[in-house]
Amino acid sequence: MAMAMTHHHNRESSIDKHLDTGKYVRYTAEQVEALERVYAECPKPSSLRRQQLIRECPILSNIEPKQIKVWFQNRRCREKQRKETSRLQTVNRKLTAMNKLLMEENDRLQKQVSQLVCENGYMRQQLHTVNASATDASCDSAVTTPQHSLRNANNPAGLLSIAEETLAEFLSKATGTAVNWVQMPGMKPGPDSVGIFAISQSCSGVAARACGLVSLEPTKIAEILKDRPSWFRDCRKLEVFTMFPAGNGGTIELVYTQMFAPTTLAPARDFWTLRYTTTLENGSLVVCERSLSGSGAGPSVASAAQFVRAEVLPSGYLIRPCEGGGSIIHIVDQLNLEAWSVPEVLRPLYESSKVIAQKMTIPALRYVRQIAQETSGEVVYSLGRQPAVLRTFSQRLSRGFNEAINGFNEDGWSIMNCDGTEDVIIAINSSKSLSNSSNLSTGLSFLGGVLCAKASMLLQNVPPAVLVRFLREHRLEWADFNVDAYSAASLKAGTYAYPGMRPTSFTGSQIIMPLGQTAEHEELLEVIRLEGQSLTQEDAFLSRDIHLLQICSGIDDNAVGACSELVFAPIDEMFPDDAALLPSGFRIIPLESKPDSSATNRTLDLTSSLEVGPATSQAAGDSPCQNARSVLTIAFQFPFDTNLQDNVLTMARQYVRSVISSVQRIAMAISPCGSSPTIGPKPSPGSPEALTLAHWICQSYSFHLGEELLKSESLGGNSVLKNLWQHQDAILCCSLKSVPVFIFANQAGLDMLETTLVDLPDITLDKIFDESGRKALCSDFTKLMQQGFTHLLAGVCMSTMGRHVSYEQAVAWKVLAADANTVHCLAFSFINWSFV
Repeated sequence: MAMAMTHHHNRESSIDKHLDTGKYVRYTAEQVEALERVYAECPKPSSLRRQQLIRECPILSNIEPKQIKVWFQNRRCREKQRKETSRLQTVNRKLTAMNKLLMEENDRLQKQVSQLVCENGYMRQQLHTVNASATDASCDSAVTTPQHSLRNANNPAGLLSIAEETLAEFLSKATGTAVNWVQMPGMKPGPDSVGIFAISQSCSGVAARACGLVSLEPTKIAEILKDRPSWFRDCRKLEVFTMFPAGNGGTIELVYTQMFAPTTLAPARDFWTLRYTTTLENGSLVVCERSLSGSGAGPSVASAAQFVRAEVLPSGYLIRPCEGGGSIIHIVDQLNLEAWSVPEVLRPLYESSKVIAQKMTIPALRYVRQIAQETSGEVVYSLGRQPAVLRTFSQRLSRGFNEAINGFNEDGWSIMNCDGTEDVIIAINSSKSLSNSSNLSTGLSFLGGVLCAKASMLLQNVPPAVLVRFLREHRLEWADFNVDAYSAASLKAGTYAYPGMRPTSFTGSQIIMPLGQTAEHEELLEVIRLEGQSLTQEDAFLSRDIHLLQICSGIDDNAVGACSELVFAPIDEMFPDDAALLPSGFRIIPLESKPDSSATNRTLDLTSSLEVGPATSQAAGDSPCQNARSVLTIAFQFPFDTNLQDNVLTMARQYVRSVISSVQRIAMAISPCGSSPTIGPKPSPGSPEALTLAHWICQSYSFHLGEELLKSESLGGNSVLKNLWQHQDAILCCSLKSVPVFIFANQAGLDMLETTLVDLPDITLDKIFDESGRKALCSDFTKLMQQGFTHLLAGVCMSTMGRHVSYEQAVAWKVLAADANTVHCLAFSFINWSFV
């Protein structure tokens, strides 16, 4: 490549300006060729090799060194200019294509407005009749499956007729007004937007639409999108039963598709569809699809016994090539998921167009863009791994977790005896083999099999992103290190030891090592190292560290994903590409529309440790808490030997119940309302929520001491909460019970006590003081209760880890409720504290 460029530049001589005289210096073609060779081999200006090459070239001997330096500088400038010009041309092509897309979208919206105006006028004229138009005729005509579909499906000519009809209906949705599209909430188009996203309004089934620009050729995009299991995590299987040419250069396929159920509370879905791929006259490539019939067609009944047959209404992909490279993609997904077959509380998942957009439409466009960026080298991953390898790990973790939740008989799963009253479902798979699907020889088969303990429950007023973020960052709060060690040892060595046979303790150190993330940062892939140490002398020098491969998604409060997930599996520390994986984890799916982001942006840690319920009154600027519900699904897998099946079953059931209990406790702590996360009675109905308590703490401090606790000016609304949480002094609140316990701590307070949000209510006031400190507190307690505050002299207290903490001064005061007469709790502020 370098030599080709050299010959290109050697055709002409070169001119540069002399440094001293200001006159122009002309280089001969031979001199330019020599300089180009030197530059191609040594582009760096400070290279000693470059100086050596210049000295070895006789033709350059009559050129001053300064002038050679100027030539190289100009050469670098010209190269930078060419690169910048090329980049700007690429950006210009993309902007031109995006502008074209926006103009077409604007034209479509104008047509839709005109149509709605006409329909509105017609309905006004028909209001006096009983048979007024009640539905959008254009929408119904676009989404109703033809009655003759099943009859025509018996011969190729009939299938071609259905295919052409499907194509026409799909195009009317993708670029026309057949569906009343509205912009998807929270997805405003702009310079940094992935694309344009819309969902259906008042249309049959649920539907979503996306369009965007991707730097790939149409055929490559079609190949990627047709391989649905590679990008759609809920797709379990896609089989093409029949494929034949359509006679017009296209192909017709009969496709059977299975989708995982997202929870243990509802059955999975399957589809029997016709897929039509063809090229339009304008060069656009189209892949469109629709269901052929109801539950009676398709594969054998036995293979679909655990599925509910759903319907695909005309949907697909319109891919148009752009001038200069790249493509514009239009994606339409419209489904009837038969919501009648699921419990009523879950129906929002099956009746929401927004959910379909989050699960199918948006991920499709994002995945294609991800592949385009990886192909162009824009995405760089850690540990020298290829993007495809890391992407495969993420897919295997997600698929293994979905398989554990669904437990299909076809995969070898069977449910243990269950009378319907068990809160934890136990499933056994005696034929489980863990392997990378592309390399079956590396599979790890177990002598006994794999046991899965799983459960689903409803949560209330718990932001899924906040809960998953906490579970990821504070594993010690809910996980048992010995259970992780058991699973890791079983996978690593193929040996089975019941937990406790090799006692190991967790040091508390959890190291998160990122491997990569998707282009839009909606999913993280990482390795977790849990540091352990042996409790027996003979194993003291053996490493007890555990490594987990983990994916985490939906932890951004503003994420548009359909759920928040934390899925992990033990993995060998060498991290081989074909490692066997046995995933476990959590999935939280919101059942209603996502609450306003301001609710989840409240300081998590302030609300977490309050013994609070719904407030009787709202503080100024604080919005009332929304009754947002979500469903939490937990699934943990354990390998076992036949001889230890009963022991592992008992351990698994107890462990999952323990995890559920911990998660419920965490959920109650982080609920923005401070209410119980489970559907049921709310505890402590008269207690304040976080923002109210923050105001009470500051107002009481000012009332008793005559000065402001927070020095910031113009505090109002949530800023009081934020500033109190970030205050440099350790601020703690304890109850007025016979044994005072802590109900609140800011970040500095938690750091001083070396505790967590969940464990704070278990700490009593007397535990943090030594004998002399307790005596000093008792002597000042009367003064505190009489005058409302007291100053404590410099002293020493203790953290929950037994470490001594010194402080220069402490202030204690009574926190008064809104009526200024009721004492709600006692507050302490430890000033200039540090570990001794």
